[in-house]
Amino acid sequence: MANRMVESARSILNKFLPDIYIYTDHMKGVSSGKSPGFGMCLTAETINGTILSAELASNPQGQGATVLPEELGQNCAKLLLEEIYRGGCVDSTNQSLALLLMTLGQRDVSKVLLGPLSPYTIEFLRHLRSFFQIMFKIETKTPEEEHMGGEKVLMTCVGIGFSNLSKTIR
Repeated sequence: MANRMVESARSILNKFLPDIYIYTDHMKGVSSGKSPGFGMCLTAETINGTILSAELASNPQGQGATVLPEELGQNCAKLLLEEIYRGGCVDSTNQSLALLLMTLGQRDVSKVLLGPLSPYTIEFLRHLRSFFQIMFKIETKTPEEEHMGGEKVLMTCVGIGFSNLSKTIR
């Protein structure tokens, strides 16, 4: 199944870049944690060192529609291409983590350039406002300014200066 997923993902990605490296990690039974299905995680690294990723997993047997390995590989490759198009310094899955780290950081200005905000990130911003009383300055950047991909969002905030009170000072 792993080779079938790799070949289908490669059929999509090779249209854009000929040197694609996809590694497989095949496990069965106890070594896989008795996993009831299969999945794929693809990552791409930009020339700036930004790592974007996309992942998909099959439905467990008996739950939902059956997913063929070829479909999963193609869909995962398309998701990765979508993440690359969206751009930014963080993929859409990890946008909220970057914003949380900015919130808890030093009492200084922090900035991050993201792709379009995911619905989860928008709700997470509401939670940050209610828990930490912190507001982000949101500036949209058009594709012409950034020279590629979709619209970008520049997020700026001043951190709360959180520190671990249990940490001993030596």
